[in-house]
Amino acid sequence: MTLTPLRPLAPTRRGVRLAQDLARHGDRPALVDDAGVTSYAALAGLVAAAAERHLARAAEPLVLPVRPCREDVVTYLACLAAGRPVLLTDPDGATDELEARFGPRVGAPAPHPDLALLLSTSGSTGSPRLVRLGARAVDANAAAIAEYLGLRHDDVGITALPLHYCYGLSVLHSHLAVGAAVVLTRTKVVDPCFWAAVDAHGVTSLAGVPHSFEMLEASGRAEALARGAHPSLRLLTQAGGRMAPETVRAWARRGERGGFDLVVMYGQTEATARMAYLPAHLAAERPECVGVPVPGGDLRLDPVPGQPDGVGELVYTGPNVMMGYAEERADLARGHDLAELRTGDLGVQEPDGLWRVVGRLARFAKVMGLRVDLDRVEAGLADQGVEALAVEAGDRLAVGVLAPPAGPDRPADRDPLADLATSAARLAGLPEAAVTVVPLEEWPVLASGKPDRQRVAALAGREVTRARPRGRSRTAETSLPPTAVLAQVLGGPVGPEDSFASLGGDSLSYVEASVRLERALGPLPHDWHLRPVGTLAEVAGPRRRWWRSVETGTLLRALAVVAIVGSHADLFAVVGGAHFLLVLVGFNLGRFALASTRRDERVRAVLRSAARVAVPSVLWIGGVGLLTGAYPWPTALLVNSLVGPAGWSEPAWYFWFVEAMVWCAVALAAVLAVPALHRLDVRHPFWFPVGLAVAGLATRYELVLLREGGTVIHRPEVVWWLVALGWAAARAGTTTHRVVVSALLAATLPGFFTDPQRGLVVLLACLALVWVRRTPVPTVLVAPLACVAGASLWIYLTHWQVYPHLEVDHSFWATVASLVVGVLAWRAWRLLEQPLTARGTSSGRRSGEGGVAGEQDGT
Repeated sequence: MTLTPLRPLAPTRRGVRLAQDLARHGDRPALVDDAGVTSYAALAGLVAAAAERHLARAAEPLVLPVRPCREDVVTYLACLAAGRPVLLTDPDGATDELEARFGPRVGAPAPHPDLALLLSTSGSTGSPRLVRLGARAVDANAAAIAEYLGLRHDDVGITALPLHYCYGLSVLHSHLAVGAAVVLTRTKVVDPCFWAAVDAHGVTSLAGVPHSFEMLEASGRAEALARGAHPSLRLLTQAGGRMAPETVRAWARRGERGGFDLVVMYGQTEATARMAYLPAHLAAERPECVGVPVPGGDLRLDPVPGQPDGVGELVYTGPNVMMGYAEERADLARGHDLAELRTGDLGVQEPDGLWRVVGRLARFAKVMGLRVDLDRVEAGLADQGVEALAVEAGDRLAVGVLAPPAGPDRPADRDPLADLATSAARLAGLPEAAVTVVPLEEWPVLASGKPDRQRVAALAGREVTRARPRGRSRTAETSLPPTAVLAQVLGGPVGPEDSFASLGGDSLSYVEASVRLERALGPLPHDWHLRPVGTLAEVAGPRRRWWRSVETGTLLRALAVVAIVGSHADLFAVVGGAHFLLVLVGFNLGRFALASTRRDERVRAVLRSAARVAVPSVLWIGGVGLLTGAYPWPTALLVNSLVGPAGWSEPAWYFWFVEAMVWCAVALAAVLAVPALHRLDVRHPFWFPVGLAVAGLATRYELVLLREGGTVIHRPEVVWWLVALGWAAARAGTTTHRVVVSALLAATLPGFFTDPQRGLVVLLACLALVWVRRTPVPTVLVAPLACVAGASLWIYLTHWQVYPHLEVDHSFWATVASLVVGVLAWRAWRLLEQPLTARGTSSGRRSGEGGVAGEQDGT
């Protein structure tokens, strides 16, 4: 690639060196995303070309909603290189107010030449002020972080935190400063795809706030790290708020076992991220300390009246101190207002020189890594006529009130606590789920007569009433906590730290669990099955009275089995449902059975999936065969495609779909049992199943067949490519991935069936599965749809004994009766299966195997 040289910057614009010197790192990898690897040389060319455009507008600040993608990173770096001030914002948030206050404006004074970056304090949009950061501060802090972390050019970071948040941005800065690579991803630390990327790209360092570490522990990933499950990781860093000393010590011990270091850091956006760090070798020994100043920085204490000797306000000096705050557009023209940063934290220096934070001078809190002005929350609520006490309670904002606010205009069915939580969350710039409202019987006061805010924090720890979205009410039907709901579905004990996946949940229990949980809590995120059960109430969305959204896979599963039964009963002719369900088999295997990254766990999970389909199928088919003589033994043992009649023969081929499911799962387990193939899947979680699907086209086009002739479209080795494409669809995390899966389906399905209508049905259903995560349906239909989807295997097994008795004269009732009998058989099987499942879950936890998500079937 021919690089476009960066035009020399005007002397009045400073620019950030780390963005201007990218080319010096040559062909080393700089950014890794779904589009591939971008070298430093290529990145330098892209940045230089973009910087040319930004030079002409250097006097106009750019408001940039920044995503972790190459396009946005190039734009951001181009602004730094050209000296154009850039305000980074949340890509999922509104920017109209920020644009109006700080964006380009005719007649406004030009920004100060040193101004490079504008950030909200700790990523919070609840503060009216922005932090003004100079180019020298950005370079100095990046260099300091790289130095004390020992970052090297062969290190690989990953965007575990948002780039508009100063901590997440510092990961990008520090790695670019030394020529290291950064993996750009929006997946979260509880997502298996995140850890697949860690392993695939050899990520060496991971940054997290306290909430990140809580999620790692709750999801079971902490112990996996302690076992060395991700050997490339050599460094974990923590900032964004205080983590309890015992938690720091526990993670340091895990690092000793797992081969990584833990570095706890202390900083503020006003210091371009970092002011102090605790060396890794002291994490277990001195976890209560924030450590020593970063290279080039210094800390001192200023006396505070009323504080004991040795306790004072921490004051930081260093080249990374901000220029000052900005509350309006004119403030961007100001120069450096500060020579030092008064942190607002109370601290002490220990005899060995380590610094320790012991409290706050001003009333700010860190919640979910975001800085919250508690006084501003209280003042804002007071403006609404609500007297409240706002305090930090762990990683939540607690708001104590004497009584729920009342008013003549409030609807009778409106929850006043929910309204208060909504207002407090808006004032704090937090998600509503991070706010706990504490009803107080009396105003808590200290002996001095001052409000006892610690009392509110203590009550918040025991408060069971959590902020819920507007309109959500508790009824007898929805009053069970999510742990109790899952315990009923899975038939075993469930704790708040467990997840559906860690409890061995499968695709059919997933349907029942998701519907019942959403009935109790409201709509859940797509990855709820990976989240700790105790956090689900916090992430659920508002419920609607007449319509609810259900997962498209659940809806399509129910429709497909109805189509199968209705077509067999001659009620209508919509064929193709069974072949679509094979795609759904692969989709659900990818979501559940393959959620782990350990080879032995994945193989066991897939084999368990095959067994949980094969056992009831063999028992039912064999039992009916023994009683009536209806089915030959190859059919009952699910080997009809190998030793049964080659051509279609009824009833021998009735259960081809179940047979294909089981043997495709067994084949998948065999593939993953090969260490080299397992490593390929972990490193390339999307492209590996795509490759298997392409390889499966050899049998789809009859280039290779285990058995010549006969009913080709019903054989496991022939339909394998559909299962593999479903697996790839589950891994499709980007638009490019979804386009690839869609294109393969569109290219390979036509011509597979002699009936074009069947191919069209399968294609349309598959495209809906790939592109539409959730579908709105009338609320009254949710329960029957979920019931049919959950019972789909048993409906398929039993309908052969039901519909023939009614289909000639009563096709409708033949279909209805088949569905009802299948549901009843499923319920009966569940009563027999649950005690075994409960014992298996308990033993799995005791043996440490509870982190594998099972898969009953994909019907």
